[in-house]
Amino acid sequence: MTDFRDPDALIRRAGRPDPDRDQHFLVDDRVLDRIPTYAEGFDRSHVLEVGAGTGALTDRLLDVADRVTAVERDGDYAAFIREEFADEVAAGRLTVVEGDALDVEFPAYTCCVSNLPYGVSSEVTFRLLPERKPAVLMYQLEFAERMAAEPGTSEYGRLSVAAQHYADVELVETVPREAFEPQPRVESAVVRLTPREPDYVVEDEAFFLDFVKALFTQRRKTVRNAIRNTAHISGLADADAVVDAVDEDVLGRRPGDLDPATFAALANVALGVQRGVGS
Repeated sequence: MTDFRDPDALIRRAGRPDPDRDQHFLVDDRVLDRIPTYAEGFDRSHVLEVGAGTGALTDRLLDVADRVTAVERDGDYAAFIREEFADEVAAGRLTVVEGDALDVEFPAYTCCVSNLPYGVSSEVTFRLLPERKPAVLMYQLEFAERMAAEPGTSEYGRLSVAAQHYADVELVETVPREAFEPQPRVESAVVRLTPREPDYVVEDEAFFLDFVKALFTQRRKTVRNAIRNTAHISGLADADAVVDAVDEDVLGRRPGDLDPATFAALANVALGVQRGVGS
């Protein structure tokens, strides 16, 4: 078994993380050891890590990947990783990219394995998902549960539909607060994302996602009323014409009861009406 660097020792050498800067580093060796195993079956030839911190997970990724690109916003930590893993950097196996994960250019990676900074986890996720590359990502537990939620449950919402549009979402492990330094205020979870092509057709992906977002602002209304009440959000020129074109059994349901395929069909109808109005 590989003798990995001690995560607490890495923090002592690199400097204590600042929770006010969304820095909560995973220090539980058992969890760190398990995370790369959730990517077994994925192409791990070039792993992208977002939010590398002091390199505890980086160390383990280098053990299973041919190459790792580690993105770290904090300049001091980025410099520390380059020094700590100087041999791997020199060998071309590790590239450290200093910068914000929302702005930097990602390489042509094969999968992403990361303990994401929770403050930007949603934005980073929806930068990654359209790439349709597999991923193993750490989230706040509530966020992870919403990603994996089924229609008809209280957790199911816009996030569920959007995430499941791009990938099969599997919550593979819950992680207690005590596994981090400093401890966050919430529990966390590891999610495995396996890309897939949806078994339905979406004519315009941007419109589909905006339409889903709009309807979930009225999740307690019927679909009929949600379409009418959110035309200013979805951009529909004639919401009543959309309602007239949708089956009654769908109109009487609530947004939280519609699976992604039904949302797709609904968005396609709305888009067709919209194009007809504009012609």
